[in-house]
Amino acid sequence: MKKTSKVVKYNKWGYIFLIPFIVIYLVFQMIPLVTTIYNSFFENYRSGLKIIGPNFVGIQNFITIITNGDLPTYFKNTMIMWIMGFVPQIVISLILGAWFTDPSLRLKGQAFFKTVMYLPNLIMASAFAMLFFTLFSLSGPINSILLQLGIFKEAYQFMAHVWSVRWLVAFMNCIMWFGNTTILLMAGMMGIDPSLFEAAQVDGATATQIFYKITLPLLKPILIYVMITSLIGGLQMFDVPQILTNGTGDPMRSSMTLIMYLNKHLYSKNYGLGGALSVFMFIITGILSLLVFKFTNSGEKN
Repeated sequence: MKKTSKVVKYNKWGYIFLIPFIVIYLVFQMIPLVTTIYNSFFENYRSGLKIIGPNFVGIQNFITIITNGDLPTYFKNTMIMWIMGFVPQIVISLILGAWFTDPSLRLKGQAFFKTVMYLPNLIMASAFAMLFFTLFSLSGPINSILLQLGIFKEAYQFMAHVWSVRWLVAFMNCIMWFGNTTILLMAGMMGIDPSLFEAAQVDGATATQIFYKITLPLLKPILIYVMITSLIGGLQMFDVPQILTNGTGDPMRSSMTLIMYLNKHLYSKNYGLGGALSVFMFIITGILSLLVFKFTNSGEKN
């Protein structure tokens, strides 16, 4: 009996230490989530100086979001810029991860290069976007260099062309996150049994064959995790295009993302439509989170 009571006594401290997390979770996540879902069923916006609502309208806000045509356009913009940034990001990360984990290369200064690769991830995205806005402005350093080299006869308006803006957003996201992706893939590669590589080398397999036949298949759970988490981050893309385009998503709203669209509703105090769009985002994020859980569990069972 004394032993049992002693265990219960220790367990009590575990629950006590969980209290701060539970309080913070309830105040900053659960209550805002419930409030957002609640507001999504009401007409609640400002028209000039007059406040309309809150009036209960049921699912009308969700119907409005779906039928006004903006949601598919902004979802397409978000996916295009995410794919443009993610594909080079995963390729670069795989190459760097293979190099740094290959003992036969004996690369020097690995700690230094790993630190340098991860540094962009520590810089605020807003500061990063402001830096690129200055670099690629009409009178910025990039245009000056291109004019001096004779590549362009006149300054190129990077912010006035659809694909140049999209490529800048994708490039910035790639630079900011490839270091984090590289670290994750390196951790996965270092967890592979070295005897598999040694056996393949004895059998005469080349480095390319080892990478495609052994490394990539065994990295599948990590690759799926990286892809899904990156997709969730892509759906939440906001600060880089927001600052780069001054919140307009120009040219022709081609760089307007879903979160920028949500921010416009909140800025105009249209809380009903903003809540409905947030619920849509929550559902998409929840589905992707379930996919992560499913694939990671299936990888462990295999």
